[in-house]
Amino acid sequence: MTVPAVGVYSVRMNDLLRISTRMVLAAALAAGPAAPALALDTSLQYVLTLTGDVERSQVRYECEGREELLVVEYVNAAPNYLAILAVEDEPLVFASVISGSGVRYASGFYVWWTSGAEASLFDLRADDPDTAEFTCLEFNDIP
Repeated sequence: MTVPAVGVYSVRMNDLLRISTRMVLAAALAAGPAAPALALDTSLQYVLTLTGDVERSQVRYECEGREELLVVEYVNAAPNYLAILAVEDEPLVFASVISGSGVRYASGFYVWWTSGAEASLFDLRADDPDTAEFTCLEFNDIP
């Protein structure tokens, strides 16, 4: 199966966003100054068509300073290795990047670094970006 190139998708998505933005602005102008402020709820779904071996797993972590377990979903389909986890209650998609040891994933200003059963979250905006925001251990509920 042929998957469209990322560049083609980006152009179409940009065109769609421009059209949507124009429609919202036109509606706001037509409503006039007496209309209440428009709240724009946006979402995006991107479907990856994967071929070959795909491994999908959920790992639960006990993290220092957190009462609830942190659930991370991993999707491994070479050459794409992803981790999906919530940071400050927002789900973020992390992609694997070069690492000296373990597996390092990045999403915006955040880095999720796993090595064996241990994982740490780093915020690159922090005063000391080399110090983890929190460290976790895989949760094993098997007695």
